[in-house]
Formats: sequence, structure tokens, C-alpha cells
Amino acid sequence: MDGVEDKGSPLRPTDKELDVVRLEAALGHKQELVRGFGLFSLTSLGIIIANSWAATGGTIVTALYNGGPMAVLYGLIVVSVFYACISASLSELASAIPSAGGVYHWSSIVAGRYGRAVGFFTGYLNACAWLLSAASMSSILGNEAVAMYLLLHPGVGWHSWQPFIVFLIVLWMCCAVVCCGNQFLPLLNRISLALSMGGLFITIIVLAVMPRGRHASNTQVWRTYYNETGGWSDGICFLSGLLNAAFAVGTPDCISHLSEEVPQPERKVPQGIMIQLLTAFLTAFIYLIALFYSINDLDAVFTSNITYFPVAEIYLQATGSTPGAVGLIALLFLATFPTLIGTLTTGGRMWWSLARDDALPFSPFLAQVHPTLQCPVNATVAMAVVVSCLGCVYVGSTTAFQALISSFIVLSTLSYAGAILPHVLSGRKSVVLGPFQMSRGVGFAVNILSVVYVAVTVVFFCFPFVLPVTAQNMNYTSVIAVGLMALVGVWWAVQGQKSYQGPTYSREDILALELNHANE
Repeated sequence: MDGVEDKGSPLRPTDKELDVVRLEAALGHKQELVRGFGLFSLTSLGIIIANSWAATGGTIVTALYNGGPMAVLYGLIVVSVFYACISASLSELASAIPSAGGVYHWSSIVAGRYGRAVGFFTGYLNACAWLLSAASMSSILGNEAVAMYLLLHPGVGWHSWQPFIVFLIVLWMCCAVVCCGNQFLPLLNRISLALSMGGLFITIIVLAVMPRGRHASNTQVWRTYYNETGGWSDGICFLSGLLNAAFAVGTPDCISHLSEEVPQPERKVPQGIMIQLLTAFLTAFIYLIALFYSINDLDAVFTSNITYFPVAEIYLQATGSTPGAVGLIALLFLATFPTLIGTLTTGGRMWWSLARDDALPFSPFLAQVHPTLQCPVNATVAMAVVVSCLGCVYVGSTTAFQALISSFIVLSTLSYAGAILPHVLSGRKSVVLGPFQMSRGVGFAVNILSVVYVAVTVVFFCFPFVLPVTAQNMNYTSVIAVGLMALVGVWWAVQGQKSYQGPTYSREDILALELNHANE
């Protein structure tokens, strides 16, 4: 564990003991997971899950068509400002209710008498978002591996089954690491963070040095707008292109799902959320600047025979050699692999949280914590099984990759709104705010900006990527989101209304606990 544990005194309880009392008395859950994370390893997990520089490199295809380098860079700034609002809003709730359920638990409480239904749907929105996140990260790893192979074997053609095979291999490797190596995850997070930052440093140096006078101009990077959508206006083009930036910084809730595995989560989780956002923005912004200045022929990026992974063409232009491009993609692969581990860690905890409240089919089975591995193995493996099924879609549609990404962003931001909007409508009075809290006026402004951002971007992220629209290039995000929520609605009608009770929260116990702790 990071840091030094509070040993307490004969009369004063330790931080861990207080955390257990808070969880069991005020939040209604037994302490089942080991509190083995500290602030550094917790924040490392958040940074690794976001892994913004590697994620934005792996998903940049849509952004390049929707405005080019200029739109990507300015779009990242815009999105990061609004995600700072979302992160602050979620941090405040995480400080008040430090639960592994995250937005699911918070929405259930702040929505008052509507909490059962709001929490049920918000929980499923968030849990399904993590399914799609794991699928998209597996797809990125598959594309990176295939891109390296095809660069070394230019005579071999690309087929959708190629990344799917890698998809399955890396998914189940990461699932095994999460389930069998739970006690080593804090250490693995710290090592992964060092590898990711090392890979970023090497990549930036190579991109800055190797083009040798063939860098893009300032005008090409900062002032030239490329609208390759086939008919959308520049405004719609820009708003749709924000998807890439959102994917890079759009996981502010991830470490909240480990609130029951870190001492003093009411302090450390909000700190980790805000540090993660700042790190995600800085690393992605610096990486993108280096990447775009290394382009000497943007048209070739659009027309390359590896357009499914355009960073490969950019790396090829930057290094001037196939081995150099393969080496840089290998760094991306090594940085992205731990991201999938972190995604399965967080997603498994989220599904486990739903199961322990009897919100899932087979809840008693999925809610079990393995007695020796000390993690929710059943829920994590079940998540990997569903992700494997989602991967089959990739074989049938070349646009499924982008649909997975945009669906993850749409579902996750809707789940954030599911917690933030009721918090606003209740006058921000439903919970006892924790150590991280905003003043009433600032809090309202930040919360409302967060909800407005979600409302606007959810619409534009469902727009088709290019015109004219065909069955092959259609954006199926809206179909995926509506379809998933329709299934959840059926489950709510069949089972949820009858047996689901939802998470609990005792305002009185929280106030009494804080008063007793202050008097000791």
C-alpha cells in the first residue's frame, strides 16, 4: 500500500476502521474488498485507464476527418474544460458517498423518492459503458498489432478478422491478470504508469527529431481546417470531432469504483479524479502537438491503405522507415495493454456493485467475492464474456469500432448526468458533503455546465460520421444506446420493480460519525 497507515490509539479508531464503519453503517454494505490501494497507485490506475495520449493516438481517425489537426487540438482544450466541470461534480459526490457503485450509488441517493428507478438505469448506463470501453480498447490493441504486422508485410491485405483474433487474446490475458493478480494491481499500476510516461517521452522525442526539416507548418497545425465529412457544415463537423477528445479524457469516474479499496476514500478519490484529468489533458495535448508537426503529407494520411489506423501512416512519414513506425506503434501497444487491465478492473467492480444490490440476472453468483483471490472474479469474467460477444460485431462491420467508442462516451456521460442532474434538482441538499465540496453558487454553476455539455454532445456524437450515409458508414451509436436501455427497461419491468431495493444512505449515521470523529 502507498503511504503510512494511521495506527490510531487505544481510544481513537484508525482510518481503516472509520472507513469500515462508514461503509457498513451509512452506506449499507459490508467491507468485502481489501483496502490495498493508496493515493499514488489509485491515481496511477486512473491515469492508466484514461491513458489519453495512447487512446487519442489509437482513435484519431474520426477527428482527422472532422476538422484535422487544428480541430483536434482546440477540441481537446474545449472538452477538457467541460470535463473539469464533470470531474469536480463527481468528485464532490465521491467525497460524500465513497462507494464502489460510483454514479450508480450517488444517483440512487440524490434522486430522492425516484432513486430506485434513476439509480437502476444510471447503474446500467455506466456498467454498459465500461463493457463498450473494454471492447474499444481491445479493438485498439487489435488494430495496433495488425498495423505492425501489415507494415512489415505490405503484400498482406487487411481483414476484419485479423484484429478480432488479437482482440480475444489480449482481452482474456488482461482478464486473467485482473482475476489472478488482484494483490499485485497497485504495484502493476505504478509500473504501468512509468512505462506509459516513458513511452510518451520516447515517442515525442522521435516525432520531434526524426522528420529533419519535413515538419508541418504552424498554419497546417493551428489554422487550417479540414472538413472531410462529405457534406456536414464546419460547425457540425467540429462538434462531432470532439469524440476523440472525449475518449481521451472521458473517464473521470473510473477510480471511484475502487472507493472501497483505498483508505480515506472521501479525500483520496476526489484528489485522484482531478489529478487524473490534469494528467490526461497535458499528456494528450503534448503528444498531439508532436504528432501533428511530424505530418508532412496529410492527404496521404487520408488516402493511405492503412486508413483504419492512420497513426501508422503518420509514424511512417515521421520516421521515414518501416521499422521506426513499427517501433512507435509497439510503444502505443505497450502503453494501451495496461489500460485494458484497468478497464476490466473498474468495469468488474461496477458490475459487482449492481449484483450485490440484486440488480442483475444471477445476482447471487455475480456478487460473490473470491475468498482467496479477494476480488469479484465472477463479475469480471462475466464482463469479459460479454465483451467477447461484442467483439464479434467488429468482424461484420468496419464502422463498429467507431460505434463502440462513441457509444462508450454517450453511455458514460449520460450516467454522469444521471447523478449530477438530480443533485441539482434536489438543491444539492440530499447528501452530507464531504471534505471535497464546492460553495453553493459555484457548485450549481459547475453542475449545470456539466449537464449542458452532456446534453449537447450526446446528440452530435450520434450523427453519422460522413455523408452520404450508407449501411456501412452509419453511426450506430443511437441504436446501441437505445437498444441497451430498452433491454434494461424490460428487465426493470419484469424483475427490477419487484425485488430491486437499491443502495442505501443514512444521513443521520454520517452526521453522527463525523461528530464522534471530531470529538475524539
